[in-house]
Amino acid sequence: MKKLELNINHRLEKQLEFIIEIDKVKNIFRKTKLFDGNRFENDAEHSWTICIMALLLQEYSNFSVNIEKVIIMLLIHDIVEIDAGDTFLYSSERGNEQNKEKEAAERIFGLLENDQKEYFINIWNEFEERETNEAKFAAVFDRLEPMLQNYITEGYTWKKHNITFDMVIKNNEHIKNGSKEIWEFALKLLDKAVEKGYLIKY
Repeated sequence: MKKLELNINHRLEKQLEFIIEIDKVKNIFRKTKLFDGNRFENDAEHSWTICIMALLLQEYSNFSVNIEKVIIMLLIHDIVEIDAGDTFLYSSERGNEQNKEKEAAERIFGLLENDQKEYFINIWNEFEERETNEAKFAAVFDRLEPMLQNYITEGYTWKKHNITFDMVIKNNEHIKNGSKEIWEFALKLLDKAVEKGYLIKY
């Protein structure tokens, strides 16, 4: 990464260099298309959308959450993909990306001073582990958005990769741990997707 080399406040310079580095998430494209189907979504757009969703839909959480912490999780959760790349949820490689993502977290958040580095790495780990209320609720929207995108684009990604109803259920049922009400909605959405021929159910 090119350094600013402005001889300004050292901490501020590192923070600005971090911002320049994470701008690369705009170049990490996902497997799902935008709601209008025009093109594939990038990680920055994904993070923005699910932050809005969490703010708007927080009344459906199973429990009280610190919404600021949820938003921070959603803003930073995919930054590691700058190095590790986007691994498709249904890929056979899905379980092998953890080490790459941890190394990426160390490098990218390591551009910051130690206090902020540790803060972001801890938040990122918390999201990945999905044990706290905030992490469970944040995970709802990370998984709900691509479901909605697939439904609106008539199953584009599901069809392209031969994804089945059972696969979607298995990989997304933890939504209910953050919001039972949203999971009930998701089940109805998936049933309707099957009915419309967007998703295969054997």
